[in-house]
Amino acid sequence: MAASDSGTDESLYPIAVLIDELKNEDVQLRLNSIKKLSTIALALGVERTRSELIPFLTETIYDEDEVLLALAEQLGSFISLVGGGEFAHCLLPPLESLATVEETVVRDKAVASLRAVAAHHSPQALEQHFVPLVQRLAGGDWFTSRASACGLFSVCYPRVSAPVKAELRNHFRTLCQDDTPMVRRAAAYKLGEFARVVEVEYVKSDLIPMFVTLAQDEQDSVRLLAAEACAAVAGLLPPEDMEQLVMPTVRARASDNSWRVRYMVADKFVELQQAVGPELSRTDLAQIFQALLKDTEAEVRAAAAGKVKDFCMNLDKAHQEHIIMNMILPQIKDLVSDPNQHVKSALASVIMGLSPIVGRQNTIEHLLPLFLTQLKDECPEVRLNIISNLECVNEVIGIQQLVQSLLPAIVELAEDTKWRVRLAIIEHMPLLAGQLGQEFFDEKLRGLCMTWLFDHVYAIREAATLNLKKLVEQYGPGWAETNVIPKVLAMSREQNYLHRMTYLFCINVLAEVCGKDITTRILLPAVLTTADDEVANVRFNVAKTLQKMAPFLDPAVIQPQVKPVLEKLNVDEDVDVKYFASEAIAGIAG
Repeated sequence: MAASDSGTDESLYPIAVLIDELKNEDVQLRLNSIKKLSTIALALGVERTRSELIPFLTETIYDEDEVLLALAEQLGSFISLVGGGEFAHCLLPPLESLATVEETVVRDKAVASLRAVAAHHSPQALEQHFVPLVQRLAGGDWFTSRASACGLFSVCYPRVSAPVKAELRNHFRTLCQDDTPMVRRAAAYKLGEFARVVEVEYVKSDLIPMFVTLAQDEQDSVRLLAAEACAAVAGLLPPEDMEQLVMPTVRARASDNSWRVRYMVADKFVELQQAVGPELSRTDLAQIFQALLKDTEAEVRAAAAGKVKDFCMNLDKAHQEHIIMNMILPQIKDLVSDPNQHVKSALASVIMGLSPIVGRQNTIEHLLPLFLTQLKDECPEVRLNIISNLECVNEVIGIQQLVQSLLPAIVELAEDTKWRVRLAIIEHMPLLAGQLGQEFFDEKLRGLCMTWLFDHVYAIREAATLNLKKLVEQYGPGWAETNVIPKVLAMSREQNYLHRMTYLFCINVLAEVCGKDITTRILLPAVLTTADDEVANVRFNVAKTLQKMAPFLDPAVIQPQVKPVLEKLNVDEDVDVKYFASEAIAGIAG
């Protein structure tokens, strides 16, 4: 009897511990116990998980939001722990409760878990268990449950019978007309997703009227989400219905009183263009896009400016050049001197991409003056965006057209007071080196690359050494021996020990790309002479450099030249020097 009692006690132990921990005052302890739920469920087995653990969790959902969030996340991956898809419905009660709580993050996670669990339901189980849950949430007294319901229609709709589908469409319509803006917002947000799984005839008869109503909502937060759904809805309709059912809403929202709604139209413009097709793009969207580029709000202009290249690229080839030159280009000319730097920066990031579309002659005549204006812009980000996209123009007109104005802008950015701007220019230097050619680079920019090695910001010096490596990869070891290595070796005589360390960092990367001959003949002797430096940081970096160089050296010099120097450093008075010397000796021996 005693044995059976102890067996019973043992089987109850996991759930008893969980109950204790979930009632503990310490939030962290409660959170940890929720995160261990899967382990507890495994210990209990599938039957007891269904009959004891899940009901217990359903009854005790009154806690801190972070505990509820962890619970909502855990339950989404509980299918196997309750016995597979056949018993997936057991997880619905606690998730239903979580989908009604006040905290949005918890509700969203509960909805995500419900969507995951829905996939494991059979069509029959969906109708028996899941659809009633959606209907209960959709008819809930609190707006929280109704808002959560909006995200569940699309996962169950495709796999239920026609009468149930009709009920779901009616429920969704009711939510679209809800008194609470938060619910209408949730419905507008999920409208496009729901439309994708609804049959086309019902999209036209049921969903389009809902879409039009939401797009005219008194709350701009609802209208902007309806504007976001425009492309999704348009993509589902045949071309002949587009003009009548979608375009009036697009036109109205593109000139909406709220700038946020107009911003959303601008942000989704390319997706909308692809959905409506070339004919409507030419007759309607080009004018709407033109208006967005002239919008009174800078955020709207910036969003539209960022879409210029993609919009122009997607235009019908027969009318492409005409629309760009007559409708888009005049707006671009104004945007180049826009008072807002975000607008100019957004345009600068895409304007170069117009060159391949409009061709050489139009680029030279119309776009080149705009590029040069932007290269002289007072905002560093604008100048940088132009430099970053030079290859587009280079392919069309050749770099020489740009060179005269390009160089002053590069020099200015290279000396900018903000170190991140200097860093960005260094990162683009290999790209420029490839575009400009070696002769021009040597004449105009090589000196600049060497100057960066002396920058007072470490991140710049580090990037400058990597830049040298990339340039040598591009121009070859011969170029490095003549143009770079003498300047680097001269740094070993610098007064500032940080510059002497930068010299060692340069040798580290140059050894990888200069080949065995140059590394052994020129770089190694220079490093060995630095082993007597008075600063311990330099001496231990000599040890590290020798270890990194070893694979790129002639093996014949390791024993007579490298080992003696490392052994000398291994008995140095500084503990760090000794440590790195012993590491290097072990590394080279290995």
